[in-house]
Amino acid sequence: MNIPNRLTISRICLIPIFIILLSVPFDWGEWDIGEASLPVSHFAAAILFIIASTTDWVDGYYARKYNLVTNLGKFLDPLADKLLVSAALILLVELGFAPAWVVIIIISREFAVTGLRLVAAGGGIVLAASKMGKLKTATQMIAIAALLLHNFPFSYLGLPIASIMLYIAVFFTILSGYEYFSKNRHVMRDSK
Repeated sequence: MNIPNRLTISRICLIPIFIILLSVPFDWGEWDIGEASLPVSHFAAAILFIIASTTDWVDGYYARKYNLVTNLGKFLDPLADKLLVSAALILLVELGFAPAWVVIIIISREFAVTGLRLVAAGGGIVLAASKMGKLKTATQMIAIAALLLHNFPFSYLGLPIASIMLYIAVFFTILSGYEYFSKNRHVMRDSK
C-alpha cells in the first residue's frame, strides 16, 4: 500500500462525510454572499470536495514521479473520481443547483467509458486517460466546487460563473467521450 494508493483510498473515505454534510440539515448558520446565501455546511462540503479533488492530482503526480503506478491504483483512482463526482452531482440536483439532464449526460459518459475500458482490459489493452479526459475532469471539479460555494465570489458581481462552468464541463464531457470511442473503436470491433 504505497502513498498514492493511500491518498486514493482517503479520497473514497471522504465521500460519506461529504454526503452527510450536504444531506443532513445542519443548522450551523449561513453567510450572505452577494445575491445568495451560503450555508456553513455547504461551505464545509465544498472545502472537503476541493481537498478530495486535490488528492486526485497529488496521487497521480506522486505515482508517476516516483514510479509507484500499480494495478490497484489504476483501478481505484478512476473509481474514486467517478464516485466523488457522481455523489456531488446527484446531491447538486437534489439541492436544485444542477439540472438533472446535465448530470445524466455526465454520469452516462462515465459508465460508457468505464464499459469501454473493461472491454479493452479483457483484451489486454489499457486505455490511459487522455488530455481531453483530464480537461473534462478538471472542468467538472471546478464546476462542482463553484456550485457548492453558491457561485462565491462571483455572486457579488452577479456573474453565473458556476453555471457557465457546469455547461463547459458538459461540453468537455461529451467531447472526451466521443474521443475515447472514436480513437478506440477497434476495441469494440475486435472484442470477442
